[in-house]
Amino acid sequence: MKVAVLHSEVCAGRCKDEDDVLVQAEVVCRALSNLGYEPALMSFAADFGFMANKLRALAPAFVFNLVETVEGRGRLIYLAPAVLDLVGIAYTGATTNGVFQTSNKIVAKQILAGSGIQTPHWLSEAALQRGFPVIDGTYIIKSVWEHASIGLDDNATVLAGSSDELLFELQRRKAKLGGECFAEAFIEGREFNLSLLAAGKGLEVLPPAEIRFHNYPPEKVKVVGYSAKWEPDSFEYQHTPRRFDFAEEDASLLCELERIARSCWDLFALRGYARVDFRVDASRRPWVLEINTNPCLSPDAGFVAATEQAGLNFGQVIARIVADSWPVDDGRRSIKVQPMSNHEQHEGHEVVWPGNSASGLPGLKLPIVFREEVKLEDCENVRSIIESSGFFSPAEVRVAVELVEDRLGKGLTSGYHFLFAEHEGASIGYTCFGPIACTKASYDLYWIAVHNQFRGLGIGRELLSESLRVMERLGGVGIYIETSSRAQYEPTRSFYRSHGFEEAAVVNDFYDNGDHKIIFARMIK
Repeated sequence: MKVAVLHSEVCAGRCKDEDDVLVQAEVVCRALSNLGYEPALMSFAADFGFMANKLRALAPAFVFNLVETVEGRGRLIYLAPAVLDLVGIAYTGATTNGVFQTSNKIVAKQILAGSGIQTPHWLSEAALQRGFPVIDGTYIIKSVWEHASIGLDDNATVLAGSSDELLFELQRRKAKLGGECFAEAFIEGREFNLSLLAAGKGLEVLPPAEIRFHNYPPEKVKVVGYSAKWEPDSFEYQHTPRRFDFAEEDASLLCELERIARSCWDLFALRGYARVDFRVDASRRPWVLEINTNPCLSPDAGFVAATEQAGLNFGQVIARIVADSWPVDDGRRSIKVQPMSNHEQHEGHEVVWPGNSASGLPGLKLPIVFREEVKLEDCENVRSIIESSGFFSPAEVRVAVELVEDRLGKGLTSGYHFLFAEHEGASIGYTCFGPIACTKASYDLYWIAVHNQFRGLGIGRELLSESLRVMERLGGVGIYIETSSRAQYEPTRSFYRSHGFEEAAVVNDFYDNGDHKIIFARMIK
């Protein structure tokens, strides 16, 4: 199935940030190929009639939109989705309105402020020309349109106390900043990025990242400028590490950042993926700096780092972005499992990461078969599936394999039942469950796991549903699951809650100090 990967036109003498779009295009093409699509690279030119005809001639099922600039100008970024709207081709990422409203930083700040979301005080050139009053303090001079920290360096801030002073600085720096610019009150404090990714009907806020200004001298302005992003040999690049680990005292702050990020997603009707950048001042008050639609997808980018922290591989991320492509048909966003025929139980399901019925965008189809029989090769199958998650220690992997060995040696008298999900003869996920001794009809679910290459496609949900049917057939009524309270297991706990499980008990410090055992329970019917 043919798709277009649309990217900015890159010319000779380009800057490092423009080069990066070619890296993104390459890795996205590779991921789309692995998902069964036939990607075709296409650069976006300012000749809109030519682009429209080129797109119609290719007739792709959809376009993966990576356009960041047009003729090297960020202020024209919204023209790519506008042309796609004109031609009537589905595309990934934010809509034309969403791209325009967020790429114009002044428009974005007006919308944020009007909705009660805190963003630093700002002054445009027009406001200063009208003599708008200036609050004494430090301001950072930013481009209205350009992203990638264009023009931001050690001289980005200015101490000003009058309209004339700020107006002079704006006009003096215009050329360096790529045109129209504005003054924003500089927030001294911590800097956070919250990456957002579509998840079926909902939204996943990926693990928050903080950009640390490590060993910055007191006189050096703490801003993530162009050098920090694009020049590996610079002091700024080497001293602004990203971190995902936080102390307990930051828990309430991180919750507030997530709440605001979700509000931004809804406010600008974003799609696919996005990133919200914050500053947090000394009083722990968050300020939204910018909203980045279609953030960088390069392997070393912050967005990809956040997806890896969430346990997602790149193919899963691309599949989610494609599934949330625009235009939107609200009825197509839930994952569906459709029987391939009227066969008996286990004999054929098709896990579908849905497409867009309104635009003809197909879903990614993955035929799977369920198997209860346990085979000798399942020792290695289980080992491969469990190790791929990266969650479990070698000792835990051994335990999972030992349960298979026990079942192979003792049969059903072992008390262990298995259900394997297979695609094209390969085991890609499994469950292990069994009756709880001295109970009439209660079952433990010991393991449920999907190989990391196939996560995010709804296979875990179908494994759980099919396992419940098997337990019901065996006379089970109640099912219990034990898991850890550690932060890395929150997606696991959310998965259980979303499938009707409730927390039945918590055993404090069971696995380790501060690592509690949480017991989930639900009735099978």
